[in-house]
Amino acid sequence: MNPQQYEKVKTAKGFIAALDQSGGSTPKALSLYGIKPETYSGDQQMFDLMHAMRARIMTSPAFNGDRILGVILFEQTMDREIEGRGSADYLWSVKQVVPFLKVDKGLADDANGVQVMKAMPNLDSLLARAKDKGVFGTKMRSVVKRADSKGIDDIVSQQFTIGRQILAAGLVPILEPEVDIRAPDKADAERLLKAAILKHLDTLGPEQQVMLKLTIPSVDDAYADLVAHPNVLRVVALSGGYSREEANRLLARNHGVIASFSRALTEGLTAQQSEEAFNQALDASIASIYQASST
Repeated sequence: MNPQQYEKVKTAKGFIAALDQSGGSTPKALSLYGIKPETYSGDQQMFDLMHAMRARIMTSPAFNGDRILGVILFEQTMDREIEGRGSADYLWSVKQVVPFLKVDKGLADDANGVQVMKAMPNLDSLLARAKDKGVFGTKMRSVVKRADSKGIDDIVSQQFTIGRQILAAGLVPILEPEVDIRAPDKADAERLLKAAILKHLDTLGPEQQVMLKLTIPSVDDAYADLVAHPNVLRVVALSGGYSREEANRLLARNHGVIASFSRALTEGLTAQQSEEAFNQALDASIASIYQASST
């Protein structure tokens, strides 16, 4: 593990940019960026356009390690280049931004009010490849739809089991058990989730640190004891469908939690903007999320 990257993630001000839209969410992300599905055909063209969007964001002068701690990459982005360097190498060497990799393969069907992650049969080889390319950590997402204690136990147990596998490979896992912002009993689900996470954190060894990516809670500072836990390197929040303005407002009320926004980060950016307009819009977005992450 790179000690400079570790120190940055642990202590620096800033937030984590999530640029890890996968096959399922890419058409929507491109559409919001002003590229409609009828203008391209097939996955290859779609992913080429998505890489161009991500590269435009990452090479922008507004995008650097002063305000951005890390970036979560899609596997294809990790395997591609930016300005002639591997994406992870570019992020750290040129921008001083710590690279993370999305490793999950999507969600299983709903059971007990949750969606656990699909199996990841080739995870060990993916982790080895990521480490070779200079990636610091990983991210994997599952979803809680309602306050079902069995479902929530299942989801947290799976996150920690795979999290241990990632730690053993020398990477830092971001565990992401998202609570759906539309859950009818969201606050109850968050109480159950926190209790399950605390139980599993206490089974980790003193040197084992994970990160947590959680939905902004219904009760302000509900995750304060996770932020303070010695086995938690950082708690980050997802925007979860809130607008950027709303996500920032809610995030600012949760002390010690920083953003890891995806759609809320890219809100207002379009393929049609001039370089100047694009960089200005990105700069304003980054400034507002940085501000909300600094409480």
